[in-house]
Amino acid sequence: MTPPSDPDAIAAYCATIFDAHQAAFSATRSALQHRLPALVDIAARTIGKGGKILLFGNGGSASDAQHIAAELVGRLAADRAPIPAIALTTDSSALTAIANDYGFEAVFARQIAALGRPGDLAIGISTSGSSPNILAGLSAAKTGGMVAAGLSGRDGGAMTGLADPLLVIPDDDTARIQEMHILIGHILCGALERRLGLL
Repeated sequence: MTPPSDPDAIAAYCATIFDAHQAAFSATRSALQHRLPALVDIAARTIGKGGKILLFGNGGSASDAQHIAAELVGRLAADRAPIPAIALTTDSSALTAIANDYGFEAVFARQIAALGRPGDLAIGISTSGSSPNILAGLSAAKTGGMVAAGLSGRDGGAMTGLADPLLVIPDDDTARIQEMHILIGHILCGALERRLGLL
C-alpha cells in the first residue's frame, strides 16, 4: 500500500536539503577559493605542454569523473577546441580484466601506468579520501612523473599528503560532497576554457 502523501513533510524535507546544500556551498567557497585556482593553473600548464587530464573515482565519483572529462573533451558552454581528458571509469573490459587479474585496488593504477605520461595531471575523486584504488591510482601517477591531484571530503582522509593539490569539501554528507565536486568540475572546465584562450 502506498503511504498517504504529506505535502508539508515533503516540503520541509526539501527545505532541509536546500539549507544543507547552501551551507556546504558556503563552506566550500571559503575553504577552496585559493586552492581551486591552483588546480586550474596546473591543469592549464599540463594542457599547454601537450599533456592530458586523467580522472577516476568510484560510484558517484566515477560519474563525476566521466562528467568532467566529457565537458573537457566536448564543451561546457561554447564551441572551442577540445581539451584532452580521459575518464578511467568507462572501459568495462579493462576494469573487469584488471580487477580479475590484479584485484580491484589496481583498476586505476594499472590504467594510469599504461596511459599516463610524465607531466600529465591525474585527478582522483573520493568523498571519503580513503578508497584504496584511488590511493593506488594517485601513487601510480606520482611514480610515473604526473601531478597527482584530488577531490575529497570530510577531513581529506588518506589522500592528505598524497594528492597535491587536494581540494577537500568541508562536509560529512556524501551527497553534499558530491554536489560540490561537480560544481568544482564545472568551474575547472570553465576556467580552463578562459585560461587557455579557447573562448
